[in-house]
Amino acid sequence: MTAPRPPSRRLRSLRYSSEKMEGTGSWDVLEWTKFDPASWSSSFSNLDCLLESERIIFEGCGVILINTDEAGTLLLTNFRILFLSEGTRKLVPLGTIPLVAIEKFNKMVLKVQSNKNPPKRLLQVTGKDMRIIVYGFRPGIKQRRAVVDALLKCNRPERVWDLYAFTCGPSKFSNTNPKERLLNEYFRLLGKSSSRASMNMIEDGSFALSNDLWRITDVNSNYNLCPTYPFALMVPKSISDEELIQASTFRARCRLPVISWCHPGSGAVIARSSQPLVGLMMNMRSNFDEKLVASFCTQLSGHNGARRKLYIADARPRKNALANGAKGGGSESSSNYLQSEIVFFGIDNIHAMRESFSRLRDYLDMHGTTSSDGTSSFLRHGGWTWGGGNLSSMSASVSLLGESGWLSHIQSILAGVAWIAARVAMESASVLVHCSDGWDRTTQLVSLACLLLDPYYRTFAGFQALIEKDWLAFGHPFSDRVGMPNVSGSGDFELPIQSSSASSFPSSPARQASGSATAQSSSSSHGLNDYSPIFLQWVDCVSQLMRMYPSAFEFSPTFLVDFTDCLLSCRFGNFLCNSEMERQQCGISEACGCLWAYLTDLRSVSGTSHVHCNPFYDPSRNDGPLLPPAAALAPTLWPQFHLRWACPVEPNAEETEFQCRAMTVKYSEIKKEKEEAERKVEALSSTVESLSEELHNERSISRAARESAKRAIKERAVISRAVQSLGCKVNFTKSGDCTVEVEDGPRKCSHSVSPKQSENKTTTTEDVSESNSSSGSEEKVCEALCPLRTREGMCRWPDAGCCSQIGSQFVGLKANFEAFDKLSIYDSYFTAE
Repeated sequence: MTAPRPPSRRLRSLRYSSEKMEGTGSWDVLEWTKFDPASWSSSFSNLDCLLESERIIFEGCGVILINTDEAGTLLLTNFRILFLSEGTRKLVPLGTIPLVAIEKFNKMVLKVQSNKNPPKRLLQVTGKDMRIIVYGFRPGIKQRRAVVDALLKCNRPERVWDLYAFTCGPSKFSNTNPKERLLNEYFRLLGKSSSRASMNMIEDGSFALSNDLWRITDVNSNYNLCPTYPFALMVPKSISDEELIQASTFRARCRLPVISWCHPGSGAVIARSSQPLVGLMMNMRSNFDEKLVASFCTQLSGHNGARRKLYIADARPRKNALANGAKGGGSESSSNYLQSEIVFFGIDNIHAMRESFSRLRDYLDMHGTTSSDGTSSFLRHGGWTWGGGNLSSMSASVSLLGESGWLSHIQSILAGVAWIAARVAMESASVLVHCSDGWDRTTQLVSLACLLLDPYYRTFAGFQALIEKDWLAFGHPFSDRVGMPNVSGSGDFELPIQSSSASSFPSSPARQASGSATAQSSSSSHGLNDYSPIFLQWVDCVSQLMRMYPSAFEFSPTFLVDFTDCLLSCRFGNFLCNSEMERQQCGISEACGCLWAYLTDLRSVSGTSHVHCNPFYDPSRNDGPLLPPAAALAPTLWPQFHLRWACPVEPNAEETEFQCRAMTVKYSEIKKEKEEAERKVEALSSTVESLSEELHNERSISRAARESAKRAIKERAVISRAVQSLGCKVNFTKSGDCTVEVEDGPRKCSHSVSPKQSENKTTTTEDVSESNSSSGSEEKVCEALCPLRTREGMCRWPDAGCCSQIGSQFVGLKANFEAFDKLSIYDSYFTAE
């Protein structure tokens, strides 16, 4: 039997069915009587999960998180809704959402058939981050009313200064001046990276640098030319400031054509602007605008002065561009602009994107593992859903994803971006991009094209520079598109009260009996005409490019998710207000913390092993432009963002990425160990070389000592023979002692001289020869050598005349020694013993 087609009306997050469904949940089994309001205590003020300056406004015990059938405590702070699990008091991520990230909330009453049970009071919270949360409250204690009243006060602050970002302050995540960062990026594009911007440079206007083709102008330094443009603009060098002022009057909101990116080699540029004011008859012209646009067609190098081609890319459908002519806008005519070609990309406006995003969110909530009515898609009845169990019903439910149109919009943007990048990279052509106002679709196309063409923008530092240049500096209205208060107050972003009926509120929780839902009131936090997920769509496109080129980006999909969450929460001030001028008026950079500093601080703990770092990143493989072919532009859902609430436990790319990251960490550790071992080997090698050199020196010293010893032995033999020729015998022991024996007739006398004595008394042969220059010295030498002297220094035979006899012998010995000293002592002079 063929399953019926799903209803064509817009999906809602919860649906009720008249059929009885099996199963019970926490709502039914919870003992409501145990939650006595008198017993509730304010013991949550010291929670570890509370941020700086975050204070609790309301505490509600005994609240049910319908999505997961979990009971717990709901805490409302000045920054977010916290849901703590009952008993463990652990934070439940699904039930925790920043207040500014809430798109709308509705009070609902679920009436059951049985009169014994009171109606079930529910609060549905729809988030801007693809989740729909439903809380159930204990009947009879007016908890829900207190929560709604608090949400009305905190969720919709009257002024931008009432946001949590101003309450918290810069803290440790201080923000440097974004103007300096913009100028530094301009300097890089102009090839002036050696110059660094400073506040003094900004104040005195000395930042107006230039190269051969382009220059930086301060014509908008006071935002008088265009309030939604940055204070500094990059324009053709051949166009004067007066001509820029005249050209600005021909573009919507004075957003004249300026350069966003220039190719460092070919000279091609990507420029941006708003629509021209050509009028209903398409016959209005401006010579200054045409001259400015023509200046982008600089000469091609190596083509004999030929000028490059210019493409004017209109992001809108052609019919929409023509319809804008009735309001004074429209599109250019190629006959009025030199060497130009007009191309329409057919990307829908912000209203179509808002509706598509809402349909996608409802589809994911309806067909995920968990949903806002607490029912898995595998258990849901209705014939055309997964519960039907046949292929037709499954195919019908999957087709609802296509009906949302979200992936089709993503594909249209990616196709336009790939076309722009190919024209610049392959033809060296310049491209001027615009839509109606030049701050939504234009920003998407220009920034993504830069991301494909410039590898620098695929790094952490470059990604920040890209967003600050094309999104923040060029005036994407974040306050209106994300649904935040702006400088003028809350009246510009509030939604009118919407009525909610039983058909619009979900049906059929698996554990509930048949019944009906009656809406009491509803509220939302943004303007229906201005809110649109344009930036979320752009981040989605970045994730699609990362899927196509996994090794080309330094950052990971997890980084994109955390970055998007920080933006939607308004915890930091970078994305507040609608333009650079408004942020300067509010003093955002001085009064609020910096999102980039926060993300950098997270990465500083783990370095390249952090989850924000792409473990597959290889800059050498993708050091040029990325030009995806048409066949690769088929987008898919972004699992890390789209499916994290609807399918939290389903396997996805994060598991593989986690394993790869763990292997990368292990590889890094092994690499460090290897480097440490190599350092040790190098140190040991150096030590061995040093020891080898010392050993060589020791060998040389030893060799010289042996040679010296040999000479000493020969000299000793010569001296011994000379002494013996005088009638004395000289004996040298192994210990170095010298014994002299003197024969005196039948008597023999001996005297020993130790090495220490010879040293102390300077009895070397050379010293003796020198000391004989005086009689006093001779007597001392005689006394030292006389064998008849006692230890007390007295002579044993004072009358024998021994001293004179020995003295005469010493004179002869001295003469012989002087003769020997003049000779070279070689073995040839003496015979061997």
